[in-house]
Amino acid sequence: MSGTMSDDTKAALPMAVLNAIQNPVVLVNERGLVTFANWEAEAFFGASASHLARHDISTFIPFGSPLLTLIEQVRERRAAVNEYRVDLSSPRLGADKLVDLYVAPVLSEPGSVVIVFQERSMADKIDRQLTHRAAARSVTGLASMLAHEIKNPLSGIRGAAQLLESSVNDEDRALTRLICDETDRIVSLVDRMEVFSDERPVDRHPVNIHSILDHVKAVARAGFARRIRITENYDPSLPPVYANRDQLVQVFLNLVKNAAEAIGDKPDGEIVLTTAYRPGIRLSVAGTQEKISLPLEFCVHDNGPGVPADLVPHLFDPFITTKTNGSGLGLALVAKIIGGHGGIVECDSQTSRTIFRVLMPASKGPTAEDPDPIAVKGKTR
Repeated sequence: MSGTMSDDTKAALPMAVLNAIQNPVVLVNERGLVTFANWEAEAFFGASASHLARHDISTFIPFGSPLLTLIEQVRERRAAVNEYRVDLSSPRLGADKLVDLYVAPVLSEPGSVVIVFQERSMADKIDRQLTHRAAARSVTGLASMLAHEIKNPLSGIRGAAQLLESSVNDEDRALTRLICDETDRIVSLVDRMEVFSDERPVDRHPVNIHSILDHVKAVARAGFARRIRITENYDPSLPPVYANRDQLVQVFLNLVKNAAEAIGDKPDGEIVLTTAYRPGIRLSVAGTQEKISLPLEFCVHDNGPGVPADLVPHLFDPFITTKTNGSGLGLALVAKIIGGHGGIVECDSQTSRTIFRVLMPASKGPTAEDPDPIAVKGKTR
C-alpha cells in the first residue's frame, strides 16, 4: 500500500532531516549570512537560528579562521572540501573547540555553501579515557603487589621503632617517633591503593542522580565548602542512571571537594552542579561491535584558577596531583568507578572556569527508592 505526502510535509521533511543530524550544520549564502542552522548548530554557537541569520558567519568564529578561506575556495572551485582538526576555540565558542569541517557548494543557490562541523574533542577525550582505564588497571596490579609485599615489612619496621623508643634518650625518641609516623603514612597510602584491586561485581540499581547530587551538596555545605556558594541547574526530565549509589556519592564528593580546594578563600567562589541529556555520544565496547550510548551528562563547575594545561591530559592518571600533600589517587579512583559503570569522565579547564564532566548510560528500569531524607528528585534553580 502506497501513500502520498502533502506539500507541507514535503517542505518540512528536509528541515526535519537536518535537525535530526547530531552534528552542527549551517547554510551560508553568497553574502556570508547564515540562512539556516539546525538545532545542533544553535547549541554549538550558543545562539538561535534567527540570531545567526542576522549576522555574517565571521561574527561567530575566531578572527582569521581557516574556515573563511575554505568557504572562498568552495565558491571558486564549486567543489566540496574537507579540513581536519581545525581549532575554533574562542571566548564565544569556548576552549578546546577542535573540529573536522566539510564545506560543500549548493549548486541550486550560486555562492551559497553548506558547512558541517564534527567536533573532535569528544572523540579525543574518549581515546584519552581508554588510556586512563589502562592506567587504572596497571594501578590495580600495583596495589595488589604493595598490599602483600610492602605492608608486612612495614609492620616489622614500626614494631622495631617502638621497641627502640623505650630505650633511647629524648632526642633520639623523636627520630623513632618519626619512623613510626612515616610508616603509618605509607600504610595509609597502600590502604587507599587497595581500593583499585577490588574487582568484585558492583551492586547497581536505577537511581536518581539529583538525589545523589543534593546529598553531596548538603555534605559539602556542612563541611569543607561551607563558605562557598553552591548552586545547581538540573534537567528534571532525566531518566535514572544504572549505578551504585554509594560509589556515585564518593565520585561527586571527590569532584566537589576538589572544586572547593581549587577555589580556596576566593571571595566570589562558586560551584555549580548541572545535569543534561546529550544524545549522540556513543562509546565502542572493546572486542565487540557493541556501542554504548552515553546521553546523561553530569558536571561540576568551579571558578577557581583552573588546571595547568600541561596537566589536563594526565589528570586522571595515578599519582598526578596539583596539591602540596595530595596522593594523586582521588581522580584516578573517580575514573575507575565511572569506567566500571560504563561511562567516561573528563576535565575542561581554563582560567576561572573548570568543568569536570561525567557521561554515563541511562537506566531502562524505574528509579530506586532513595532513603536519603534530604534528597530532591530533580529541580532547576
